Amino acid sequence: MSSSPPTPPDAELLARGELTVRGRVREASNAVLYCSVSYEGREAACVYKPVAGEQPLWDFPDGTLAQREVAAYEISEATGWGLVPPTVLREGPYGEGMVQLWIEADPGARLLALTEDDEAGEGWKAVGPAQVDEDRTALLVHADTPELRRLAVLDAVINNGDRKGGHLLPAPDGRLYGIDHGVSFHVDDKLRTLLWGWAGEELPAEAAGVLDALDRSLAPGAPLAARLAELLTDAEVVAVRTRVEALRATGRHPEPSGQWPAIPWPPV
Repeated sequence: MSSSPPTPPDAELLARGELTVRGRVREASNAVLYCSVSYEGREAACVYKPVAGEQPLWDFPDGTLAQREVAAYEISEATGWGLVPPTVLREGPYGEGMVQLWIEADPGARLLALTEDDEAGEGWKAVGPAQVDEDRTALLVHADTPELRRLAVLDAVINNGDRKGGHLLPAPDGRLYGIDHGVSFHVDDKLRTLLWGWAGEELPAEAAGVLDALDRSLAPGAPLAARLAELLTDAEVVAVRTRVEALRATGRHPEPSGQWPAIPWPPV
């Protein structure tokens, strides 16, 4: 009998450690608590989002955002890209919720910018015009990096409905993380993102290989499919598999559907 893969150290710390609430992230629409977690001599900062603090959404079942955050982490781990910080579902001081490792972003990193030029410069990809004030628009651009491009592929797989600039966390060690995936995995196309710079372009060979492996991992009965079935509805798991199949078939980054706002609001 094959054994289960070992739990990553950070995930074990988050799952088993003692949570202590230190404060609240007040600008968030749902309850987001800044905490410390300690276990067997280790301690780390983390975010705790209790299900009881989730605001109802008309298009997502009540009380499911925490599970979607964990599902995004599971998909990220399956790609091997490690784009989502370690995330677990567990009991906390205010009931069951999502607990995620806190990532300190590098304040000097530039992933988004506005330019007065008509085209994105070298090292940047154009998103589209942005209203700067009443009488002026500028071109919104994002960095053209392999890490951001991987995140754009991940967002297409999970159908992320809220990829804002503030949900991009470039770490001081050069790694990139994406956070806030509660409004993902809908069965309808709700992809809303600032990372449209590669729309319609051919997927890199690396991404194509990852999608091939992900397709195998999502086969009925496979461990990843079984794990997602614990977090999402059956229809949503099928939709993940369908999106992966579609990306493999086209071999291209998706384009806005035109049936849903392509860019989240507010964008940052």
